Parts: sequence; C-alpha cells; structure tokens
Amino acid sequence: MPAPVKAIFFDVGNTLLFPDRQHIMAPLHQRKVNPTLEQWHAIERKTKKEFDDILHDGKADHGFWYLFYSHLLPDLGIHDTALRDALVTATRISANWCEILPGSREALQRLGQRYPLGVISNADGKIAQVLERCGIADCFQAITDSGLVGHEKPHPAIFEAALRQMQVSAEQSLYVGDVYSVDYLGATGAGMQALLFDISGAYRESGLPRVESLEELEHKFM
Repeated sequence: MPAPVKAIFFDVGNTLLFPDRQHIMAPLHQRKVNPTLEQWHAIERKTKKEFDDILHDGKADHGFWYLFYSHLLPDLGIHDTALRDALVTATRISANWCEILPGSREALQRLGQRYPLGVISNADGKIAQVLERCGIADCFQAITDSGLVGHEKPHPAIFEAALRQMQVSAEQSLYVGDVYSVDYLGATGAGMQALLFDISGAYRESGLPRVESLEELEHKFM
C-alpha cells in the first residue's frame, strides 16, 4: 500500500499552464491555417505514444515538440522544415506557456490548505517568473526549474533537488505531470508516487492513475 501523501509536486506545461497557441501558431495563421484544439489534442495523443516508446528505449530526450510538429504540419498539408523548427523553438520558450484554466488558482489554494505544494519543471530557468505573471507562483513552497538545477526530468536528480528543498520524503510525495516517460517514470524512478494529468486523453486506456483536471485531483486527495 502506498504511503500517505504529505506533499504534491506539479509539472507546469500541459498541467498547470498551457501554450499560448495564438502566439505560437502565428506563422500558421499568416498562411490562413488555423488548427483546432481537437486537432492539437489528437496530435498530442499520437506524439505522446510515440515519444514514450522512443524515450523508454533511451533514444531521445528533447524531441517531443519536434515529433509533435512533424506530425501536425503534414496533417495540415504543410511540408516546411524551417517552419517546423521555428514552431519547435517558440513552443520551448517558457514565456509562451501562459494560458491557465479557469479555477486553477482556487483549486491550488484548496489543495495547499492540506498539502505543501511544489513545482518540478523542465524549463529555461524562467518558470518562476512565468508562474508569477500567471498569478499562481505564491501557491507553491518550492519551484524547481531544470534550467537552474542542471538536470532535466526524467533524471532523478531534479526530483531529488525538489524533495530536499521541500524537506519531504519521496515515498510520501506525489508528482503530477502529463508525459508518462518523462513525468510518471521519472517520479517513480526517484521513489515518488505519480499520477498523469491527461487532458488530451492520451492515457485514457492505459490503466495508469490519471486525472483530467485539478478538480478531479482534489476529489482524489481532499
């Protein structure tokens, strides 16, 4: 039986904050191409399955968005490697992840009344500023950014750094993130409990522990 959870850590991208698709997709909009949110989620589901297989085999670590746009653009009838690379670059800038779902701050505040909350994010050293601009930085007792730590998930060192900062044990900590091979396996590999934040439904049939909203997470742990 898992140990009782005494602290909860979150990924940021596709968990707490979501991409500013209007800004990132501007080069597509200039071509009169406007992918829908459902198209985005469909490509996300496809990419996660492929990326999990590749990363599980130890063959890739930074290629998620390269794969994503390598699928999205051909689906839109576009074959342009320079455009793909520009979209990848724009998506990996933390400042471009600034969309927050309604009710997120309130849900985090309610969770924070019962558990210390922290963040563990693969980012560019600026994720704390992004969380501040989005109005939720004060919900967390610790923000661990790979750009400052020098290790990216799924490496155990970034999880261990966050645990030390929060002064909690791995076995009594829960990590919530959206990519199985990076977040779930990274956290469990560091001895933590883990749960997938799966808005796109990529892991709906996996049998893995998952939620599709912060409200659903609240129901599980409040």
